[in-house]
Amino acid sequence: MAFYSKDVDPVFYGAGAKPGLEIWCIEKLRLVPVPKSPIGIFYSGSAYVVLSTSVLKCGPTQHDIHYWLGNDANEVDSALASDKALELDAALGSCAVQYREVQGQETEKFLSYFKPCIIPVEGVFTTQEGASNGDTYQVTLLTCKGDHVAHVKEVPFSRSSLNHNDVFILDTASKIFLFCGCNSSIQERAKALEVVQYIKENKHSGKCEVATIEDGKLVGDSDVGEFWSLFGGYAPIPRDSALGGPQQVDRPVTLFWISLQGKLSQIGSDSLEKDMLEKNKCYMLDCGAEVFVWMGRNTLITERKTSISAAEDFLRKQERSNGTHLTFLTEGLETSIFKSYFNSWPQTAETKLYDEGREKVAAIFKHQGYEVKELPEEDVQSYINCRGTLKVWRVNCHELSLLPASEQTKLYSGDCYIVQYTYPGTERDESLFYAWLGQGSVLEDRADAVFHMDAIVDSARGDPVMAQIAQNKEPLQFFLIFQTLIVYKGGISAGYKKFIAETGVDDDTYDEKKTALFRIQGTGPENMQAIQVDHVSSSLNSSYCYILQSGTSIFTWIGNLTSSKDHDLLDRMIELINPAWQPISVREGSEPDSFWSSLGGKTEYPREKEMKKFIEDPHLFKFTCTEGDFKVKEIYSFTQDDLTTEDVLVLDCHKEIYVWIGRHSTIKSKQEALNLGLKFLQTNILEEELFLEAPIYVVTEGHEPPFFTCFFEWDPSKANMHGNSFERKLATLKGKTSSGTVSDCC
Repeated sequence: MAFYSKDVDPVFYGAGAKPGLEIWCIEKLRLVPVPKSPIGIFYSGSAYVVLSTSVLKCGPTQHDIHYWLGNDANEVDSALASDKALELDAALGSCAVQYREVQGQETEKFLSYFKPCIIPVEGVFTTQEGASNGDTYQVTLLTCKGDHVAHVKEVPFSRSSLNHNDVFILDTASKIFLFCGCNSSIQERAKALEVVQYIKENKHSGKCEVATIEDGKLVGDSDVGEFWSLFGGYAPIPRDSALGGPQQVDRPVTLFWISLQGKLSQIGSDSLEKDMLEKNKCYMLDCGAEVFVWMGRNTLITERKTSISAAEDFLRKQERSNGTHLTFLTEGLETSIFKSYFNSWPQTAETKLYDEGREKVAAIFKHQGYEVKELPEEDVQSYINCRGTLKVWRVNCHELSLLPASEQTKLYSGDCYIVQYTYPGTERDESLFYAWLGQGSVLEDRADAVFHMDAIVDSARGDPVMAQIAQNKEPLQFFLIFQTLIVYKGGISAGYKKFIAETGVDDDTYDEKKTALFRIQGTGPENMQAIQVDHVSSSLNSSYCYILQSGTSIFTWIGNLTSSKDHDLLDRMIELINPAWQPISVREGSEPDSFWSSLGGKTEYPREKEMKKFIEDPHLFKFTCTEGDFKVKEIYSFTQDDLTTEDVLVLDCHKEIYVWIGRHSTIKSKQEALNLGLKFLQTNILEEELFLEAPIYVVTEGHEPPFFTCFFEWDPSKANMHGNSFERKLATLKGKTSSGTVSDCC
């Protein structure tokens, strides 16, 4: 929701109030809204402003502003679009990230808004009725690059435009031809088919034929003959040059201060610290292929406008490629990529500006009748049936020991366990495996746990999900399948006993005769745990209830910030641990001396309410591994269709990650996928508080569990399709059944 001010263009009133895209275009030196029907069509002679508004599942609304400059747009319109983007940001409370988009070099984030693509056309946008906007129908040849977003560009209708590396679309009045270069990837061909479908529906009203042409195919195929006849007959396509286009020059990462007059002064290179950025100044970070302008929280809009102009002038004078991406950030809204260029970025970040902006505009939202989203309670929904069967093995001397049913809800922090949970699925019973690694367990037991779990999963039916989890970082789903769980200190396994004997560490394994302190946690009778912690007063927390076992005395300690729900869990856990106990109930602040004596004396402990943090929506990343080189690329605005069968993807949910393995990917083992997940955690792509001990799930295509599919608008029929991604898309385009395959494709 925009602020109402004399300094704000009236066209922005109400902007950002609802999720989705809003588009404006410069026409006769003023900004006009673009009707939603031609979304995806951008005129090369115009400049646009695009606002993307997302309502996150937890937390505030998120805004991204892009100004798009057509290759034929004049300088005045381009400068005005830049100014209007900054004006829109100010209207939204300076809580948006801004991007400059140049035709043909758009960011993948921008392209992800338009499914399946944007198609630049010649001419200038106009709102005048009856104007043709230069989009009269004509035969066109388009290149289509990219596997998860499509970079579509019109090229001259000539044989010389074709090459072996790319995918081309030839759009004629009666038929659309898809020409697949022999060196193009399956994923690129599949993405191009989405563009073909888009053209068929929007330019041909769904009434035209579609033909696929394989590079080098010379057999007597009528479609092949017709395709080449349009180019004057067949002739070989020349081989591509070795360079394959301009090479990116490596540049040092350089930080500049931008003065009030727009002059740049270098203040650092390569080794950068966050402390270099002052709140009352603007800076430019030159990273070569991308350039950032960072605007301090205390800067004025005039200073920001000067800084943006200075950065654009810098790129022009340097004759940088149009592919150089320019991003504008307000302090507190730094992207993970920007932060990665600094040696250290404090994880305890200041309140994000969109939190502040949210407070500023809350009254306006309510005044206009819009709902202000509050921080929800923790989601305790289980996406699977939690009344299934449980099996638990303890790792012991390279072997597994199956625990009896009465002991399988009692784990030791010095041991490692394998948990198999079997539950009724939609069509058959499904299994879920966990390797639980105790906090005090030895490395040998941890490796054995993962090895044995992988072996069991590999031999099991139905391609079950497996996960590696560490104590104190368990996902909610793990607690829900146990329902009640007690975690004791110490260990039973021979590996743990050998470790403490060799190191001389005291054996703190739970014993009823020893002093023990348990923290009680959970959300209800079907999700409650008793976790043994160090029996010292600093282990207490006013937000929890505790059980203190000291000889024959049993105390229950009730924190001042706990609720009746917590007290109910405390009573239930007392019954589970030892029904014969007759506890002495103690409220925080009225403890007897004997209570503190059992904990070694009274010391300070946390007394403030534990605040729940906003959890951002999940992010999807694609793995690329080439000759040991490990790369990760984010897929923006992701959907189920981005789960392409040739890929290995990571869904980062901030508290846990999922490694998804496509059927046609090069990864053939869940153990290998698990190792990729560990590498992902080590890279810390999002510069977030995602610990190396975060849970890692491994999910196989076609066997996705509900607690994975809940992050998508899931269509089960797509998960059951056969063939590679291109064959599937072609089958859909030609009206074949979802489970069918197409054999006569390129």
